[in-house]
Amino acid sequence: MTETQFDSRREAVAAQLPERQLDGFLVSFSPNLRYLTGFTGSNGNLLLTAGKAILFTDPRYQIQAAQEVTCRVHISKGPLVPDVVAAIGKLGLRRIGYEPARMTCDSLDSLRGHMPMKSTLVPVNGCVEALRMIKSTDEVELIRRSVLTNSRAFETTVPRVKVGMKESDLAAELEYRMRRLGAEKPSFETIVAGGARSALPHAQPTSVRLANGQLVVVDMGALQDGYCSDMTRMLFLGNPTAKVKRAYRAVLEAQLAGIDAVRAGVATARVDAAARNVLKGYGLAEAFVHSTGHGLGLEIHEPPRIGKKDKTKLAAGMAITIEPGVYIEGFGGIRIEDTVIVTDTGCEILTPTDKSLRVI
Repeated sequence: MTETQFDSRREAVAAQLPERQLDGFLVSFSPNLRYLTGFTGSNGNLLLTAGKAILFTDPRYQIQAAQEVTCRVHISKGPLVPDVVAAIGKLGLRRIGYEPARMTCDSLDSLRGHMPMKSTLVPVNGCVEALRMIKSTDEVELIRRSVLTNSRAFETTVPRVKVGMKESDLAAELEYRMRRLGAEKPSFETIVAGGARSALPHAQPTSVRLANGQLVVVDMGALQDGYCSDMTRMLFLGNPTAKVKRAYRAVLEAQLAGIDAVRAGVATARVDAAARNVLKGYGLAEAFVHSTGHGLGLEIHEPPRIGKKDKTKLAAGMAITIEPGVYIEGFGGIRIEDTVIVTDTGCEILTPTDKSLRVI
């Protein structure tokens, strides 16, 4: 049988076991399970050793797992933990790594309660996530497809925006359009906020109606074939004032400076600083209250983080967002965001949508 990308990924994780002094590694976090096996069900555990991989799931996914997974599949008739622990005992595993940041206390207690006396659970952080940061060619194409679906949904919705429309109706229209274009669902709850509410970076859409003279922030992403996209664009209802135009120019220049700083080998903090310094020059540094961006892929937020104190070095193949913004109480907020792929000499901007302020 030809080795699949999932086989290669599992081998990469298994290769880390000796240096971590582990006999096995237990994966339970759904995005990591999908990354290592292709399994898309909601209930699964993967037990990895140097020469073996077993996916545990329940009868609901028996047919699905057989179609998606290339490693051995064990179907548990009840809870997965007793069967996982039985396999640990049968294989004679002593030190088993687990994902402490991805496991509930209840699940961990259950594992500990069933674990063979000679076996020990060892917390291991970021083992799979470190591999996931570098996207394969296939993953980049899946993200690109998600980005294009997201952008098309935006473009087909904007002509429908008008004064008096509810924020929640605009959000619903955007999500409807992305689904019609092939997305499984939004990659996060769509953000639509008008006027003073646009100063809330993570505003939830409400029944408030859009009014003339308002900034409107639209932050949206599509989940397609398991991969996320993320984009923020700004609308203005009516004629933008000089203050609005100046603030928008500041954020756009900051976003372009952030993008220009992206390349393999650059620390993420330098990218953040490039965007932040532009806003400082406009006297808007204090109005920028979040990081400049984040990684995305199987999750909408995943490493690396593009923030002030982050020291991660960018590497070719990373998928990240660049999204500086300013938020002024009583005035509103402006954010501009693209999804980009890091290259050796810079980055490829995947988001095709025009970044001009859309005046409606």
